[in-house]
Amino acid sequence: MSTSTLPILVLYYSRHGSTRKLAELIGQGIDSVAGCEARLRTVPAVSTVTEATASAVPDEGAPYVELRDLEECAALALGSPTRFGNMAAPMKYFWDGTTSQWLAGALAGKPACVFTSTGSLHGGQESTLLSMMLPLMHHGMLLLGVPYTQAELMTTSTGGTPYGASHWSGVSGTQAISAETRTLTIALGKRLAETAVKLHKAGA
Repeated sequence: MSTSTLPILVLYYSRHGSTRKLAELIGQGIDSVAGCEARLRTVPAVSTVTEATASAVPDEGAPYVELRDLEECAALALGSPTRFGNMAAPMKYFWDGTTSQWLAGALAGKPACVFTSTGSLHGGQESTLLSMMLPLMHHGMLLLGVPYTQAELMTTSTGGTPYGASHWSGVSGTQAISAETRTLTIALGKRLAETAVKLHKAGA
């Protein structure tokens, strides 16, 4: 990555792969914007066994996030599957440990967006997106959604909200991402990156 490239952090947690696929589409949208590069990162699972520890390197997928990723990013896309209408515990656990970055204002003024995947069609997509917005607002981030100028927002039947990208994966988690959801997710990543570029130029 060149020094002139803006790193856009795509931070997600995915148990069965659906949220990870959305993260990759967000990254595709980011990478389509000149001067921006997606940095995909994940968080380790949280165990109910207190002695359990995770490997320092995931078996597959993106590397684990480090706090410096927050400090270095020009923008953030945050994704999690739904857990009873809320973000998953591993993602919440990570944000609970960002007090130092909050005190330093490391994320203040940076643009952000959120995305999610659910097993059931009405499984709390919008409340999960809103739950992920809360720590970002406390960090002083500038939240972006999906505008209704995206025609697919009016026609999608498998996910997609004005609060952020979403996907209905089905109870078995095997339902493919629809064409509408794919378009909306890529568009959200592109919008995030374009906003980061504009803010960077304004502050240059």
